[in-house]
Amino acid sequence: MDVEGSYTGRQAIAAVVIGLVLLVLAVAFFGGGQSSTILSTVGSAVGGEPQTGGLGDPGGSGTGGSGNSGVDDGGQVADAAARPPELLIIRTGQLEIVVADLHAAVAAADERVTAVGGYVGSSDETASGSESKASVVYRIPADRWDDALGAVRGLASQTLHAQVQTEAVTNQVVDLGARITNLRASEAALQAIMAKAVKISEVLDVQAKLTDVRGQIEQLVAEKQQLEQRAAFGTLTVVFSLPVTPKAEAVRLGWDPATDVDRATGALLGLGQAAATAGIWFGIVGLPLLVVLAILVVIAWRLRRTISDRRIVQPGAS
Repeated sequence: MDVEGSYTGRQAIAAVVIGLVLLVLAVAFFGGGQSSTILSTVGSAVGGEPQTGGLGDPGGSGTGGSGNSGVDDGGQVADAAARPPELLIIRTGQLEIVVADLHAAVAAADERVTAVGGYVGSSDETASGSESKASVVYRIPADRWDDALGAVRGLASQTLHAQVQTEAVTNQVVDLGARITNLRASEAALQAIMAKAVKISEVLDVQAKLTDVRGQIEQLVAEKQQLEQRAAFGTLTVVFSLPVTPKAEAVRLGWDPATDVDRATGALLGLGQAAATAGIWFGIVGLPLLVVLAILVVIAWRLRRTISDRRIVQPGAS
């Protein structure tokens, strides 16, 4: 009897142990699958999209996608607010130099400006012997302005005029950027209203406002780009001229027969013109006056002679 009771007790204990093992396995199996399912959804976006950011990622805070973008945008806004705006300066220069060879100097200046990243905006050349001139407008990168200016001035044998004007447009560009941002926000709001509009009158009203906002955005963007381009490339106008030949240099060159012939011919023509003019005046004005004067002289002489004859005759008659 004792052996049978002991055997029965062992069977009961074994059954209890097997049951506990099976219970633990069942709990581990079903509980583990549920835990993995729950953990797989942590960090997903509202729409069920997986969260790519980890714990070390600034955007992966364990919240939804909208929350993460908010954190990123806030960081970008904070960085933009902390970062000072880029200094934008419009440079405009005028340079007038004297060179020995006009064409060679212009070609060398073009090459030097191109070497620093600039280009020729326009050019004009006037050929008039020693008074020949060439005017060239260069567009030069702002960060290489001084280098280009020094390179061009290095070609001059004499600098007649040099002037550089600057205009800071940083505040204007920042203001235009802020206005563009506000208008884009208004555009997005109008687009949202347009999507919800039902009546045709509402759609037309929103469309008119949207068109006006977009027109303002395009205008401001064009102004901003123009200022940025003018600040990125300065304008330098260079006038090239040849040296003026002094009078002493002309005398040193010696005798020029052609010049003397021209001068003598001019003097002879001048004398001929003067003689022809005198002859014309004499024939038209002088000759008639001489005839009248001769007639008057003859009349006076005859009157005097007649009077003298009468005086002589009267005493003889008495």
